[in-house]
Amino acid sequence: MDLEFNKNEDQLKQLCSQLKAKTSKTQLGGDEKKIAEQHQKGKLTARERIDYLIDKSTGFLEIGLFAGEGMYAEQGGCPSGGVVTGIGYIEGRPCVLVANDATVKAGAWFPITAKKNLRAQEVAMENRLPIVYLVDSAGVFLPMQDEIFPDKEHFGRQFRNNAKMSAMGIVQIAAIMGSCVAGGAYLPIMSDEAMIVDKTGSIFLAGSYLVKAAIGEDIDNETLGGATTHCEISGVTDNKFPNDQACLDYIRKLFNKIGVREMAGFDRVKPLAPKENPEEIYGLMPADRVKPYDMLEIIKRLVDNSEFDEYKSLYGKTLLCGFARIDGWAVGIVANQRKVVKTKKGEMQMGGVIYSDSADKAARFIMNCNQRKVPLIFLQDVSGFMVGSKAEHGGIIKDGAKMVNAMANSTVPKFTFLIGNSYGAGNYAMCGKAYDPRLIYAWPTAQLAVMSGNSAAKTLLQIRISALKTQGKTISKEEEEQLLKEITARYNDQLSPYYAAARLWVDGVIDPLQTRYVISTGITAANQAPVEKFNVGVIQT
Repeated sequence: MDLEFNKNEDQLKQLCSQLKAKTSKTQLGGDEKKIAEQHQKGKLTARERIDYLIDKSTGFLEIGLFAGEGMYAEQGGCPSGGVVTGIGYIEGRPCVLVANDATVKAGAWFPITAKKNLRAQEVAMENRLPIVYLVDSAGVFLPMQDEIFPDKEHFGRQFRNNAKMSAMGIVQIAAIMGSCVAGGAYLPIMSDEAMIVDKTGSIFLAGSYLVKAAIGEDIDNETLGGATTHCEISGVTDNKFPNDQACLDYIRKLFNKIGVREMAGFDRVKPLAPKENPEEIYGLMPADRVKPYDMLEIIKRLVDNSEFDEYKSLYGKTLLCGFARIDGWAVGIVANQRKVVKTKKGEMQMGGVIYSDSADKAARFIMNCNQRKVPLIFLQDVSGFMVGSKAEHGGIIKDGAKMVNAMANSTVPKFTFLIGNSYGAGNYAMCGKAYDPRLIYAWPTAQLAVMSGNSAAKTLLQIRISALKTQGKTISKEEEEQLLKEITARYNDQLSPYYAAARLWVDGVIDPLQTRYVISTGITAANQAPVEKFNVGVIQT
């Protein structure tokens, strides 16, 4: 291996080590003291409940681990948004799990909590997956109620989704394992089956203190809305259990009796490991993000047997398109080629830039994947579309629109990975968050923004200087350099994949070696739902 490879490897492994440390810290939720308090109450934590519930031979694909990262500092933070969500297997069946983390502000809902819960429900609805709610929440975080209560994508949307999923025939099971108050009480009761843990679970529209204040009635919470009340008197819940474990055991019994619905029928054969060593990805990704590299070499380390059947290999070379298998699943891959390529006319094209011929090729390939019912994988390391008079005269806007149209109307499931740059319209064309990928994850090497840090900082600097001049102020060269440094630092923070993950612009940040697992889990989930007919709409030729 050469010196450059070793340098790249050291940097990416260091980034993955930082990811591992961040993951461990975030998974503690409130902190170890709060976890101990849960145990003293005879309760499992959110993560312990999920670990107990899912099949032991399978993993749990977490969605939104870093939600809320670096946010809500004035409120003491909200690790992982105060809720654990993801895809797991119960009795061999993929499902979505949502578990309130009572170690974080008693499981109260922050704005990001609502967004994360809605994302989990979206995953269930898109893939027709059963969903399990493990409820332990104090309800809306009142100091921020104006940011979580009334709008379309706020707290109430989850109950609308409960109703919609019920109409779609999606199984919803809820277990009340702690507090369940106010409007939040509707979530488990709008599910198909609701169970409750005795003495620790409670559900009511208003707790004892509020009841006293509102109507003057003296009553304790257990009598008001405990397990005995709701299983023997009101009939609100279906069954009560002595502890968390017994309740979770019952959920497993429910799952082993659920029938099989119509599936998508994506093609899968016996999985094969990549022939090329996947760990070499660490050395192939450049430490210097502007340096070119061959994306084909990355693909070979992700796909089964390192076999990639390229589509139009001699045309539109700044996008790689082709068919492969990942963990046995047939997939179509669209990836930005990062090396400088030469056209038949002898012209040199910059890597990571989408040209007219590349966009045209991708649009055709996406349509082929839909015709053949093959899921799509997008590997993003894109600077944007080509600009300049030659590109404009050649119709780059029209060809870019064709690609966006085909991708946006694609009905086969799409999975997106930000592995390097993800800038501007390139993010859109390569199936960014706005285009409904079933899952979207970033590598630690990813950057997501309208433009690169250097370009943006210089633009923002000029705007700031112009504003100062308008106010009649002057700025020295030294002050200008200091201002540029401050602007660059602030913008670079926003480029981070963790900044994107905190706001759920991506579902998480992963080690590159987890990519195959994420894709396989995602397609397994997507295979549970029939594929709609593909209609690309109007595309100019």
